[in-house]
Amino acid sequence: MQKFSDVLLTLDDASHVQRIELYNQDGSSAGVIENKPGSLGSLKVYNHLARMYGEISMDAAVEGLSLYAEHTEDAENCPGKHPNVDRLLNILEDEQPLAVKVIESDA
Repeated sequence: MQKFSDVLLTLDDASHVQRIELYNQDGSSAGVIENKPGSLGSLKVYNHLARMYGEISMDAAVEGLSLYAEHTEDAENCPGKHPNVDRLLNILEDEQPLAVKVIESDA
């Protein structure tokens, strides 16, 4: 299995992204991933998924879980430890895609 750190090297740079806002189908907030230490890997993954799929759909969730590599199994075994992975697992369970708004830095 590929490691998450190796997967991140294959994804496009997301340093220009300030945050990614996620919304449920009813327009309510489903979460925010900010460009800050501890969230940079998730920022890259969700930015990639938004660019490829336009939303976090079932297909995007499947790819995202693959990209998270070893963290996906850890999230399945320890719910709550990896909230951004949990979100993708929930999409597969609920079959409810999330809308994505990518907020880029002004610089």
